[in-house]
Amino acid sequence: MAGDDDIPTVNIRLWRADAIVLFDWLMSTDLNTVPITHPAQKQALADLCDRFEWACDCNVMECSEEEVAAAQEEVAKDMGW
Repeated sequence: MAGDDDIPTVNIRLWRADAIVLFDWLMSTDLNTVPITHPAQKQALADLCDRFEWACDCNVMECSEEEVAAAQEEVAKDMGW
């Protein structure tokens, strides 16, 4: 069985506010209700959530409700749509 080191990976740098918003959404969303066109999409979202928990270098798991709200405001303020 291949180890994680054998699996091709992609590194993505996120603003901390984006990471907080995404992690909060992933943790509060029932992935069974997210519209998907292929089961791999649901698995990829679950994997993303797992990676946030695993990385923990930006402490997104320990954010207070106030920090989440502040991150949401930060991310939303520059929305162009």
